[in-house]
Amino acid sequence: MLYNDFVKNYVLTCCSTADLSDEIMKERHIPYVSFTLNIDGKIYNDDYGRSYPYDKFYADIKNGMQATTSQVNVEAYKEMFKTILDQGKDVLHLSLSSGISGTINSARIAAESLNEEYENKVYIVDSLCCSGGYGMLVMLAKDNQEKGFGIEENIQWLKDNRLKVIHWFFSSDLTSYIRGGRISNFAGFVGTALKICPLMCVSKEGKLEQYEKIRTKSKAIQAIVDKMKNELDDDYSGPCYMQQSACLEDALAVKALILEYFKKIDDVKIFPVGTVIGAHTGPGTVALYYLGKERAK
Repeated sequence: MLYNDFVKNYVLTCCSTADLSDEIMKERHIPYVSFTLNIDGKIYNDDYGRSYPYDKFYADIKNGMQATTSQVNVEAYKEMFKTILDQGKDVLHLSLSSGISGTINSARIAAESLNEEYENKVYIVDSLCCSGGYGMLVMLAKDNQEKGFGIEENIQWLKDNRLKVIHWFFSSDLTSYIRGGRISNFAGFVGTALKICPLMCVSKEGKLEQYEKIRTKSKAIQAIVDKMKNELDDDYSGPCYMQQSACLEDALAVKALILEYFKKIDDVKIFPVGTVIGAHTGPGTVALYYLGKERAK
């Protein structure tokens, strides 16, 4: 089979919560299906800021508006998958972590239904990643396809390597965590007064976990880079992604420290935290993703 046949005989898809950009998805020919959010009685698609610009979204959150989010339903998955199956191609769908959302169940139901109708098939893989870490894994899967990986080979690679995608987050604004009930009012009051920045990670089960509490944002910026330095050699040249929610200056400070130490990293790509993930984290969150050895326990 020729190189182009590997690329053309299946299509890689994902959810909007890969949190990259609409331009990248179009450029890499990766269809995605959107989560939705409800804010102030209005429904928006999570579509990389097209329906709801990021600056307006985070300003609204900061001004007290509360957003609720909805995962993708079965029919939306079926609609996306059918478009590809009708072209005579298989589908490799990489889903948001089952430890973060139950949306993978809807994807599986849609796949099971369509696989009874079509000769071509839909394959679902749990990324066990979220947000930009999920997006990074999607990009690596696309790279594999373009290198000539068949669908089964790519699926196996994803299962073998998904837990090597390391996620670190810190937040300097606890307001959304308090509103959402993830931090009590008292703990939030104390944490804010002491300038506590929770350092979080994604576990081996694909769940968001608090790792430690760090006092002051400047120490959190150093700590998140130290986590990467402690795990990787200084000649690391693999992928490195970052995200920020209305705190680009903080993300740039982290990026500068990374590039200062890891001389062989060409660039650190910084993306906004998407509206669905951002509805839960609020502004003030910086995230870092890279390929490591294993996730923290």
